Amino acid sequence: MKELTRRKWITTGLATAAGASGLAVAAKLASHYGLVPPDSGGIYGPGETMTYATHRMLTQHSLAREFSRSQISAQPFANEVAPLGDDFAGHQKAAFANWRLKIDGLVSRPGEFSMDEIKSMPRHSHITMIQCEEGWSYIAEWIGAPLSYALEKAGALPQAKYVIYRSFQRDWIDSIDMADAMHSQTLLTYGMNGSELPVAFGGPLRLRVARQIGYKSVKYITRMTVTDKLEPYQSGYAWYAGI
Repeated sequence: MKELTRRKWITTGLATAAGASGLAVAAKLASHYGLVPPDSGGIYGPGETMTYATHRMLTQHSLAREFSRSQISAQPFANEVAPLGDDFAGHQKAAFANWRLKIDGLVSRPGEFSMDEIKSMPRHSHITMIQCEEGWSYIAEWIGAPLSYALEKAGALPQAKYVIYRSFQRDWIDSIDMADAMHSQTLLTYGMNGSELPVAFGGPLRLRVARQIGYKSVKYITRMTVTDKLEPYQSGYAWYAGI
């Protein structure tokens, strides 16, 4: 009850500050409680901070909507990606036997997981909609291991605040906070609609962040770094893209 009262007070304070004195004052209040996203600078910074702080206070444990199997899209859309090159083709020819996910940073047991090791982790699935900032969407079953389990295996340290994740595709990097990293619907995805995850959809390994818009669900994941700080976010999109 005490925590609920505290959250209600903070959320009410954010809303009041935004209405009475503007977003800049609300951003200062969010900063006091450590709810400032890495894209808090610039002209849109106060708005991004307000969105992130309010969502975290109200929806930290909420679930993305799940659908029935009958609602799975008959023709899911695989957005185009740049050519993956000869090295990726070699992995594909070897059925991704040598694919590794490296986890480092603020962990007590840094190391690598093979696809077989990831598939031996507890298996979770959910049928959710992925929505793109470009306007398309589809519903699919996503199958994989909870990212929270892999982070616990690696020994994520208490001071961890974020997870940075990198794709096989050069310069494709993104990040989420620990609330999303440890959320039950955030999966190291290796399956889709009852089969292996197709390459066009990010196979062999895609991070599926069900509570955020599509660009946060990065394909071809090879490395994750647990950290307590991030560089300013400069992807051209909002860092927090909660839905």
